[in-house]
Amino acid sequence: MTGEVWYVAYGSNLHAARLGFYLAGGCPPGVRRTYPGCRDPRPPRRTVPVSLPGGVYFAGESRAWTGGMAFYDPTLPGAAAGRAYLLDVGQFADVAAQEMYREPGADLDLIGAAVATGRATLGPGRYETLICPGRLDGLPLLTFTAGWTAADVRWRAPAPAYLAMIARGLRESHGWDADRIAAYLGGRPGVDGGWERDALVPLVRQAVAG
Repeated sequence: MTGEVWYVAYGSNLHAARLGFYLAGGCPPGVRRTYPGCRDPRPPRRTVPVSLPGGVYFAGESRAWTGGMAFYDPTLPGAAAGRAYLLDVGQFADVAAQEMYREPGADLDLIGAAVATGRATLGPGRYETLICPGRLDGLPLLTFTAGWTAADVRWRAPAPAYLAMIARGLRESHGWDADRIAAYLGGRPGVDGGWERDALVPLVRQAVAG
């Protein structure tokens, strides 16, 4: 497959500067991982806020942040706030490879399969399932998540730094205020039950103020 696709972020890559490390390489502040970057390090051609059918939940253990990781589950009720970045297919393949803890630099055959069928799985790993929830301006929307659903795993609270990055990304991409961001995040499985509102609201307010 050639051309351009929309990469839809719903976790820390909601924040454009964070995605920049996947594109250009480097070690983001506060993260325990250095990213090799993409073959083509150019920034996205466009970026727009989107809403996907389904929801986001937190589970597992992040190697970069510690605590639970964000996953997208299209079977959950409601809507997931996302940010679509217009990338070429090679860039998307390299971003996906880095999320899958694979070496970037090779084409990803799954892209065509995901676009054709709505879903394609490379392996059993955390972000090794591609989902195509639709199109925008005639180009496919693509994101990656786990092969399991929210009902299959134990939810886990995300780390403060990770949650703060997602909050900044929601502010930057959707323009939401702190109260709306806190309400959205507080309703996600893993945050709900893992974070007290008295701790979540100040964290979000500080994140978006900074």
